[in-house]
Amino acid sequence: MASAITLAAETELSAANTGFMLICSALVMLMTPGLAFFYGGMVRVKSTLNMLMMSFISLGIVTILWVLYGFSLAFGTDSGSIIGWSSDYVGLSGIGLTQLWDGYTIPIYVFAMFQLMFAIITPALISGALADRVKFSAWSLFIALWATVVYFPVAHWVWGTGGWAFELGVIDFAGGTAVHINAGAAALGVILVIGKRVGFKKDPMRPHSLPLVMLGAGLLWFGWFGFNAGSWLGNDDGVGALMFVNTQVATAAAMLAWLIYEKIRHGAFTTLGAASGAVAGLVAITPSGGAVSPLGAIAVGAIAGLLCAMAVGLKYKFGYDDSLDVVGVHLVGGVVGSLLIGFFATGGGQSDVAGLFYGGGLTQFWKQCAGVFVVLAYSLVVSAILAFLIDKTLGMRVTEDDEVAGIDQAEHAETAYDFSGAGGGAARTAVPTPAAAASKKVDA
Repeated sequence: MASAITLAAETELSAANTGFMLICSALVMLMTPGLAFFYGGMVRVKSTLNMLMMSFISLGIVTILWVLYGFSLAFGTDSGSIIGWSSDYVGLSGIGLTQLWDGYTIPIYVFAMFQLMFAIITPALISGALADRVKFSAWSLFIALWATVVYFPVAHWVWGTGGWAFELGVIDFAGGTAVHINAGAAALGVILVIGKRVGFKKDPMRPHSLPLVMLGAGLLWFGWFGFNAGSWLGNDDGVGALMFVNTQVATAAAMLAWLIYEKIRHGAFTTLGAASGAVAGLVAITPSGGAVSPLGAIAVGAIAGLLCAMAVGLKYKFGYDDSLDVVGVHLVGGVVGSLLIGFFATGGGQSDVAGLFYGGGLTQFWKQCAGVFVVLAYSLVVSAILAFLIDKTLGMRVTEDDEVAGIDQAEHAETAYDFSGAGGGAARTAVPTPAAAASKKVDA
């Protein structure tokens, strides 16, 4: 009988959870092309392809680094609560085909690929702050270095067993600190080093394709269900379902809050505001959605939508050129969503930890503060140092002439749209009718 009980208690591979996580991984992968479209529509025509490529190149670079050593650094055996390392994870070569991620019913391979998609999109998020002015080669090198010395260690802090934030009890369901604060702080660090675009605050820099922005926002919203609900690594106890509900609810609330603020402040409901508000809600609910109720998700989304809408204008006040509002949306939204856990956590979701409004006091709030501000400071400083070193060696920025003429042509020898055949009048070779020929003689 004891033997039977022991066998029953052993964790077995779940085909349902494995399939669910494979689908979630694919959804998160789709978010990076979605981000490319979102950012690509927000820039001027002459920068469209460069903006798309700054996201797409992350799919290549980070994938290879993750397989070689990134997964080992982020999720290997802890060393000093700072970094991980497991030789079996190097090259993903020492992992059995059905070997399970510890404590779960999915293979390590599936967990590794799900986490890879987070590692890919995080540096891609930074790119929106650097639009129009960064060499593609320098950006590619920055991604490789930043992923190695910033993202992989921070992922271990937050999600790796033994990581200091994980052991402290900082709640980050799906990436408020590890992804959004990390990327937003990095963006601020880099733009403080490389400076403003030519014509910042002087020339109009309006989005060239708002339909493309809305398409990108829609793909992000869609993929984010995998990003958030999948982070529970299974679908057995309802927590993933709660996160799915809260993802939708908070996003809707943030979009509405942004639009209301925009109407009061600027007199119009804009499509760019709707898209940006939705992303702000997605960012804020990412760390908190497993800990709050649907009503709490409405509060988190509405607060984030309002504060992010207010924050995007700070770049004009303080003079930093955050091209596509990465700081205003991802950094501010990540901070808001992470800190609000300390107030709105119910104690009935992912854990029994309750926030201030549910009788838990401020204990969790102070833990959230520790996670938020340590990650923010580390990413800001290290990212600025990396940008400075690259700028002094390879050079981070294209020349002023290339920036003005268009970074697409300078860096990629292409343009997003070919208008040479538009109208087509000069290219037509049809034989003129007799009446047309006679008219031409009279005109002559």
